Amino acid sequence: MNTLTLRKQASKLVLAIALATGTAMVAGHVTPDAAYAQKKKKKKKDSKPDYSKEFIAAYTPIDEALKVEGADVAELRPQIDAMIAAAQNPDEQIAGGGLVYNAGVKISDRALQLRGMELMLASGKVALDRVGQYNFIAYQISNALSDFPKARGYLQAAIDTNFTTETIGTADLQIAMAESYFSAEEYLAGLDYLERAIDARKAQGMKVEETWYRRGITIAYNNEIIPQVYEFSIAWVADYPSPESWRDAINLARNLNQYGPQEMLDLFRLGRQVDALTDKQDFIMYVESADARRLPKEVKEVIEQAYAAGAVSQDDIFIADSLTTANNRIETDIADLPELEQAAAAPDASLRTVVAAGNTFLSYSDFAKAEMYFEKALGMPGVETSEVLTRLGIAQVGLGKHAEAQRTFGQIQGSRATIAALWSGYSEMQTSEAAAADEGPSLSDLMGA
Repeated sequence: MNTLTLRKQASKLVLAIALATGTAMVAGHVTPDAAYAQKKKKKKKDSKPDYSKEFIAAYTPIDEALKVEGADVAELRPQIDAMIAAAQNPDEQIAGGGLVYNAGVKISDRALQLRGMELMLASGKVALDRVGQYNFIAYQISNALSDFPKARGYLQAAIDTNFTTETIGTADLQIAMAESYFSAEEYLAGLDYLERAIDARKAQGMKVEETWYRRGITIAYNNEIIPQVYEFSIAWVADYPSPESWRDAINLARNLNQYGPQEMLDLFRLGRQVDALTDKQDFIMYVESADARRLPKEVKEVIEQAYAAGAVSQDDIFIADSLTTANNRIETDIADLPELEQAAAAPDASLRTVVAAGNTFLSYSDFAKAEMYFEKALGMPGVETSEVLTRLGIAQVGLGKHAEAQRTFGQIQGSRATIAALWSGYSEMQTSEAAAADEGPSLSDLMGA
């Protein structure tokens, strides 16, 4: 075969790829795209493909053998390897690469397919409008071979060249990149990529699919990756606020931590605020944490809410007894408020008295007084700083002081950091008019102001 015949073959080459989904393998034959050479030929007479005699001698028998129905490609492997070695210049690489790829397709040899695709890409002669497509094919094959670092390189090249199809958009390529990290068990890197992709879409004013958040949460939760699991869950409820999403976010925190009664109380308060309390056991634990003897008004309101929602039967002995205790305590509790306030305001007030005043006024939704006493408590020796900061932040949310609340929650460390992050996320949502339009009753309403 002479050079002219080989060039005529190249002019008939066609790309046939099945791209049904973002993870589907390519199907069909790929042969070198002659568009680049043909365009250059019109401009320069000396731009015809440059094939050496050695390359033609290696290429021709393989090409002819592959055209024969039932050809045994496996037997041609030594010849194919020799032809690859003979492909020294860009024209030979793109022609040889197409042949190698097609041979790999014939015997479903992905490694051979990838070698062919790599030769074509390395040639620099793939038409500009095909570069992204060829890189995407190389990504798919590498991914199927579990060569994830190489796959990500090709996928990034496809993204960089703005490759898309009718069924695959940039967002699909980005989530595929994150999945490549997850497949390689590089979870932190995958979550970092996914988070940056989310931020980039938001910066461009584009919608972030809910599945992105759910995927990030699932990976982070299953592998107990902190704090990313909370960051993804908070971002999720911010973009897709609903009682269900809030309930899942709160339950993630509960499942990943061993909280005591007072920590659970503040988490249940958030659940109540976002209408995420539906389970009977949640209401029972809320009542236990609040304690009808300490916070009778809050307990009464929680029980009445549980009854109204049908979550707890009025035949439940514990709940019924707690309601009785709360009802019996409220009148005396209210009567004692002036004395408690006076004692807590005294210069020599004990830490216990000041904190008790803050907790009591918080439960009565007197957020201004609760804020005042929690702030006073923070300056006293022996204070349980994280607990007081949490409740100070809750009081500030009740007052609509969201910037202050977020600064307060931001100071909290230790076991309460996650609770604070959830409350801070809720507070931040309240600064958005859209979130405010969708929100339910105010904190004051829910806590009985």
